[in-house]
Amino acid sequence: MPQRLTITERSPEPRKRYAEELRRLRTERGLSLRALAKAAGWDPSLFSKMENGQTLGGPEVVQALDQYYGTPGLLVTLWELAVADPKQFKEQYRGYMELEAEAISLWHYGGGTLHGLLQTPEYARELLAAGGIKGDELERQVEARIGRRQVLEGDDASPFRALLSEGVLRASLRCPGEWRDQLAHLAEASERPNITLYVLPFGTGLHGLMDTAVTFLRLADGRTVAYVESDVGGELISETSKVEGLQRRYDAIRDLVLNPAESQKFILRMLEEVPCEPST
Repeated sequence: MPQRLTITERSPEPRKRYAEELRRLRTERGLSLRALAKAAGWDPSLFSKMENGQTLGGPEVVQALDQYYGTPGLLVTLWELAVADPKQFKEQYRGYMELEAEAISLWHYGGGTLHGLLQTPEYARELLAAGGIKGDELERQVEARIGRRQVLEGDDASPFRALLSEGVLRASLRCPGEWRDQLAHLAEASERPNITLYVLPFGTGLHGLMDTAVTFLRLADGRTVAYVESDVGGELISETSKVEGLQRRYDAIRDLVLNPAESQKFILRMLEEVPCEPST
């Protein structure tokens, strides 16, 4: 009779399990946070926050810990599961986040802000803070938003098309350096084979999505759903007639945008216009 497997008492939630594993590996080796930081080459406060669930850390530090502990791939795998866990998002957004991770293609129009998949950490932080999120929760939400970009990375990444109103590209961050980084990130993203950016310049007139940000997701079962968002929440729409109506409005805007090459040049011109911060 095969030996019965023992069920551990560790958390089934990816983020908590990741933090638990970090603490276990360190304490089993009798290391203080300061000793670990000295050996691995990172700040002890970062390891403290990772073990307390305040932050997941970046892939570089997780890879370094895997190498130090001799656990190749273990922590990176747990980190990836934690980053992708929809429970880290506010409850009203979780349904969309799950579909976003599963979508085989995505396309978006935004007239007010950049789509979360295109945001830098600084852009996400300023935008979320403007919505009233503070402290540790702000950092967790920034981390969760940036972690979503995994769906656009890798050899089998989902295609993503975004129509960007010029107004989005004129709504700069307070810090010129951070805004330069965001524009440079957009320019870099536009060169990736699975990402296509189009700019809708001023002067093209009114259209059917003036007050609406919408993302369409093509799912593996052939369905297309739409997610309509405002600054106070979002609505997932699956009814075929409503999705098709939004798609017609989207297509009408697409007839007005600059082509991808012209759009990239537009973004690069805006990047050149951002004032450089004075050298010290």
